Amino acid sequence: MSDTGTDRPLLALAMRLAGIAGFALMAAFIKLASDSGIHLLELIFWRQFTSLPIVLGWAMLAGGLSTLATSRPRAHAVRAGYGIVGMILNFGGVILLPLAEATTFGFTGPLFATLLSIVILRETVGIWRWSAVLAGFAGVVIIAQPGGGDIPLFGAAVALGGAFMIALIAIQIRDLSRTDKPLAIVFWFSVAAVVITAPILPFVHQPLSGEQWLLLLGIGLAGTWGQVLITMALRFGPVSSVIVMDYSGLIWATLLGWLIFSTLPTTATWFGAPLVIAAGIIITWRERVLSKQRLADQTRVPGT
Repeated sequence: MSDTGTDRPLLALAMRLAGIAGFALMAAFIKLASDSGIHLLELIFWRQFTSLPIVLGWAMLAGGLSTLATSRPRAHAVRAGYGIVGMILNFGGVILLPLAEATTFGFTGPLFATLLSIVILRETVGIWRWSAVLAGFAGVVIIAQPGGGDIPLFGAAVALGGAFMIALIAIQIRDLSRTDKPLAIVFWFSVAAVVITAPILPFVHQPLSGEQWLLLLGIGLAGTWGQVLITMALRFGPVSSVIVMDYSGLIWATLLGWLIFSTLPTTATWFGAPLVIAAGIIITWRERVLSKQRLADQTRVPGT
């Protein structure tokens, strides 16, 4: 939630839009790098390794290395485990599917988050969010067309697994955010990812060309650019206002897919994607309404 004294809604929306563009560009670089023969685990290593000096520099400007302090290494280790599995699945979805379809399946994160809130947080979900979940997964079925579509089912399953992990990670980050700063959460995940994947590099690394090194650099820079901007957007506008910009990712993915890979979304995607996007927007809207109701209940004076 933003500081109301620094609310600048147009700047927040522009930052979020630019951040999502950064993630879309990262996805395109990932696809190009994989097509050139770079192993998935090497992509993950360089994505996180490149971000480390940027995050360290940001921390120094934001108050020094003390901003990276944590008293919860075990919680960070769990978050790192989830995060690495999530990266494998999300990168895999981008590699196995056209960009637009991989992006659309990524939009199912709020649907999985709703289901996880029932199982893990014991929340009560009403008709609005249940309807959104059902509509969203109907959109997924339309896009995937099990048994006869243009989208490989394995790729769809990998991308949906990545969306599920994003929802699971969001719960972990929400818990970590109670005690640790956002920079610390990003930094320690990057450290863990580098430490875990570095020993594997000698077994998957192949000599790389100059163009491949540029692609790896592009993945790291575009991913960090996206992460920094979507985080900074929250300083100038509340999550409920800026999150709608996340769905611009489909526009970026469609444009990059057409310009770089000469692919356009399938007809099924044009029909299914609006259902998935509408479901995510409804869930976000409903959670905002419920959050306001809970806040009003907490601040209401007894007996009034």
